[in-house]
Amino acid sequence: MILPIRKCCCYLTGKPNPGVGPQDIAIAIIGAVFKNGYVKNKVMEFVGPGIASMTTDYRNGIDVMTTETTCLSSIWCTDTDTKQFLAKHGRVSDYQELTPSEIAYYDGVIAIDLSTIKPMIAMPMHPSNSFEIDELNANLEDIMYETEKNIKSRFSNADIHFSLMDKIIEGKLHVQQGIIAGCAGGCYTNIMEAAHILKNANCGNDVFTLDVYPSSQPLFMDLVKKGAISKLMASGAIVKTAFCGPCFGAGDTPANNAFSIRHTTRNFPNREGSKPGSGQFSAVALMDARSIAATAANGGVLTAATAYADEYSVPEYDFDDSSYKIRVYQGFGNAQPHSELIYGPNIKDWPEQIPLSDNILLKVCSKIMDSVTTTDELIPSGETSSYRSNPLSLAEFTLSRRDPDYVNKAKKIGFVEKERRDGKNIFAADVDLQRIYTKLKETFDTIDIASIEIGSVIYCVKPGDGSAREQAASCQRVLGGLANICEEYATKRYRSNVINWGMLPFQMKESPSFEVGDYIYIPHIRKALNGDMKSIKAYSIGDKIKEISLYITEMTAEEKKIVKAGCLINYNRNR
Repeated sequence: MILPIRKCCCYLTGKPNPGVGPQDIAIAIIGAVFKNGYVKNKVMEFVGPGIASMTTDYRNGIDVMTTETTCLSSIWCTDTDTKQFLAKHGRVSDYQELTPSEIAYYDGVIAIDLSTIKPMIAMPMHPSNSFEIDELNANLEDIMYETEKNIKSRFSNADIHFSLMDKIIEGKLHVQQGIIAGCAGGCYTNIMEAAHILKNANCGNDVFTLDVYPSSQPLFMDLVKKGAISKLMASGAIVKTAFCGPCFGAGDTPANNAFSIRHTTRNFPNREGSKPGSGQFSAVALMDARSIAATAANGGVLTAATAYADEYSVPEYDFDDSSYKIRVYQGFGNAQPHSELIYGPNIKDWPEQIPLSDNILLKVCSKIMDSVTTTDELIPSGETSSYRSNPLSLAEFTLSRRDPDYVNKAKKIGFVEKERRDGKNIFAADVDLQRIYTKLKETFDTIDIASIEIGSVIYCVKPGDGSAREQAASCQRVLGGLANICEEYATKRYRSNVINWGMLPFQMKESPSFEVGDYIYIPHIRKALNGDMKSIKAYSIGDKIKEISLYITEMTAEEKKIVKAGCLINYNRNR
């Protein structure tokens, strides 16, 4: 079965005004479509005469942000500028003309007049929490108060002392840190315009700091040749080599109770590298590089780039790939099969996963009733990056910022499952299972507890918002996770990761009556996967056994085979 792909047309007209950058356009779009789900799991197609008003480098700055709308993917009409961009990078043969047919059908349309977009800011703690900078400055106390209240509602740690209201001094918002970085902010046009704004300016030597990360070594080299780097440094900015860290919370951690403005992709909780569990907290807002530079030029007072805008035209980018040719090993078509792989002590194999059993028993190890649970909350970023090649050590951080008790609960039930597979007495490993087994026997006469696969499950209202980090699912799996249950999945990407790691992507319509520590028994699950999956009988076991109804939305035949095999690794190995 091939599932249909839905499409949304983003029809662009007009031209961005001076001082308006790609992040401003992206934040405006995200703010308009995220909360209402207008483009969720759709392919966004950017078309219209407005495309020609932007260089390909500028368009890239918008495109890299489309994932924050919860769309499935995005695609742009191509033109002469696209072809020239590819030619400059030695890839002119890859150019293809992409344009809608004379009659094209879409599931929705977003009309955007680029000339109406103003400098934007996405307040903590989501890219969709968007305001025009002028609007924020005009309603500063009200917006900052509401934002601070929403931040505090997400944390129960009494040791956290965080305030946004104290950033308002004499009616102006003072920020403590600015960062321009990554695939979103580190683009050529962004940094060139930021350097132009900061020419002969002074970031000062007070609290405010500015860090700039060009997104590649060739780009860095050209910025040096064109004098942009010296302008930035002369203003007091610190320039560093390409690094994704400021986006996922590694490096450039702001001071406690600080407010950081960043041209990066997202500003979810903890993306700024803070540790609320330890009482340290700071917050991040998203802005365009131009307005970050304007704020820096104004001594850290929040300022829209239009206040510094002029008719500056960014000079053409000159691509020099000598650093790649000298340093980067190009392995495609040039394999060296006899070269030995060197494993460090923190590089470990994936734990073996078993095929899905006919009957499963799930222990509820976390229940999160927030309206949305991000991938960063499922597995935090930043400090975990050093464990990416060590699945079990990485899994120790699962839900650590949101539900610190989850890991121990999941590990305990994972140990019980291992004991079951080894033919040992599972009641000795978990005395509570004797009670569960007795209740199951009262309802199901022929039940054999030894043949029931046991695992953990989490419930979230809407899990998986944000990046497509597979660790958000894999970490649950290596701890013994067998399923997620939710009202809906925030993105198709996260649901696909759940499936690829051999977990069942359950949903339920009613509010969950089960609690953490309860069990959910689901008989004949492999048979249910072969059906329409619209109503799957399950039984929650707390003080009493209660029948509940789960369902799974459409899955491809291959996805069903992956779950039955236990994970995508098993499925591919079996092939």
